[in-house]
Amino acid sequence: MKIIITIKRKRLPGTLYFKKITALLLVLVLSNVSLAQNNRIGLTLIPPSPVTNKVDLDIRAGIVNHESQPRDFELYIYLNKENKKSLLHFSRPHVKANSGHKVQLILPTSDKVGMNKVILKVRSGEKMYSEVKEFQVIESDTRSARQIDGAWVGIYHCSETEGKHWNKDIAKVTDAQWQELVRSMNSIAMNTIVLQEVFRNDDYVGKHSLTVESYAGKAFYPSNLYPGRMPVAANDPVEAILSEADKHDMSVMVGVGLFAWFDFTSESLEWHKRVAKELWDRYGHHPSFYGFYVSEESGGSLDNWELTTEAQMMRKRQIVEFFRAFKAYCNRLAPEKPIMLATNSMGIQQALDTYPALLQNLDILCPFGFARMPEGDLSGEEAATLLQQLCDDAGSHLWLDLEAFLFNPDQSLYPRPVEEIIHDLTLFDNFEKILCYQYPGFFSDPKASIRVGEEKAVKLFKDYKAYLDMLKENRTKKNR
Repeated sequence: MKIIITIKRKRLPGTLYFKKITALLLVLVLSNVSLAQNNRIGLTLIPPSPVTNKVDLDIRAGIVNHESQPRDFELYIYLNKENKKSLLHFSRPHVKANSGHKVQLILPTSDKVGMNKVILKVRSGEKMYSEVKEFQVIESDTRSARQIDGAWVGIYHCSETEGKHWNKDIAKVTDAQWQELVRSMNSIAMNTIVLQEVFRNDDYVGKHSLTVESYAGKAFYPSNLYPGRMPVAANDPVEAILSEADKHDMSVMVGVGLFAWFDFTSESLEWHKRVAKELWDRYGHHPSFYGFYVSEESGGSLDNWELTTEAQMMRKRQIVEFFRAFKAYCNRLAPEKPIMLATNSMGIQQALDTYPALLQNLDILCPFGFARMPEGDLSGEEAATLLQQLCDDAGSHLWLDLEAFLFNPDQSLYPRPVEEIIHDLTLFDNFEKILCYQYPGFFSDPKASIRVGEEKAVKLFKDYKAYLDMLKENRTKKNR
């Protein structure tokens, strides 16, 4: 928005002239501060850049009217240039007081290979807001780019047994070293970060009596909701990660959790609303804040391994209602921001009656475990195909949570050999985005000031970087 001020100098003494300028600038600044507080716009691309030309881009624009009165807006979405020919969408939404509004459109990318940008313009009266998102389209014969696009980041692993080889190291990581880790991820094109959780609590659904008031979990950031803090060296690793991700145009899914594992009860829902609100108020100004990740996870059957039919149906109803209400609540904060859940890939057929309702309010499903399907279940490829169809039918997105670890005999985790990771990247190529669990402990930049994990983690970082370099070289040759 450009504002031009014209003041006639004639008849105004020097001191009075500058007082007039100062007063007008102050009025404009205060006006814009008020405007920023009362109205907010946002633009999100799903999936985040880069994408292959076999993936349609989901463009979401959001408006939030924080005023006490309804307001009319004009909304424009352009591709690459601000002209009539490049206009993808125009509408005049009437947004109720203290409400959000979302515009969504799907952009095919088959003919968009190269760098592009989406331009959002929103007018309210005489005020104009704008936001721009760039995206790269890669020519490919598959939906995935056959590379790891991002990774989970656990600030401290939930199991001392599983995290045996890196928990002692990760507890020492400072705020500055978390920023260093973000730069290392960026150096190997892992540009989407999923924060595993922002609270630590190891209770399980059905085995606790927690309420919002009695919750005793410990925060990984300076929370005003609960006093407990995890004993890690970093003061605010969430802020450190987001602020560094901002600098590199990365995307961060902020983990809202953990209330209790697999817990989608009404008490858990209320807890998640409060935490999401605090996270948004505290960190929502960061451009890298991409969306909300619900940390509780679930089995692929969505019934959380209950033994009776009645209990199974109850758990399925709970997870559907949880995401219906949580999605509606987050839409009031930032309607364009997606919500993601990670489930395992097992027992999907037992929940075919539930997935359609769940996926109506779940923007991204990111399942794991395809490489270790149990005997008698679907194969990994069959499970991936079935989930893709369910997501396509519901208009939601299917990403892959690729497991970058294996189990030692003592159940501790160690980095998976790169050959096995490449095998999965090649085999499961229908996913529009591939993330991995996780970066800390399994990948370690040899240039980092602190090593998180065994020497095997340094080897996997080097081996994967070599694979990525080869992939890029092959693409360059193909495009010559």
